[in-house]
Amino acid sequence: MASSIRVRATSNGDITEVQALIQHPMDTGLVKDSKGELIPAHFIQELKFECNGKDVFVANWGTAVSKDPYVKFSFKGAKKGDELKISWTDNKGGSDTTTAKIA
Repeated sequence: MASSIRVRATSNGDITEVQALIQHPMDTGLVKDSKGELIPAHFIQELKFECNGKDVFVANWGTAVSKDPYVKFSFKGAKKGDELKISWTDNKGGSDTTTAKIA
């Protein structure tokens, strides 16, 4: 199965810019389906980016984040060729992990 995470990481000098798109429904638990029944909450609780064994970005999310979230941030301390590890876990126990080389 293909990863639900698409990521691009580029280094320019001492700054690394990361862009990630995550496919996830991010259901709030407040929306009804066509039968009028509530769709159960299903959202990412933790999103983590690691580089060289250190967390460079950690987000603890709830129901306020939209479907298929996009994240963009920059950090210092990485160089071209380093590996970036991206992972998430959701409130139903689902998870995904992928890696990307910094270009």
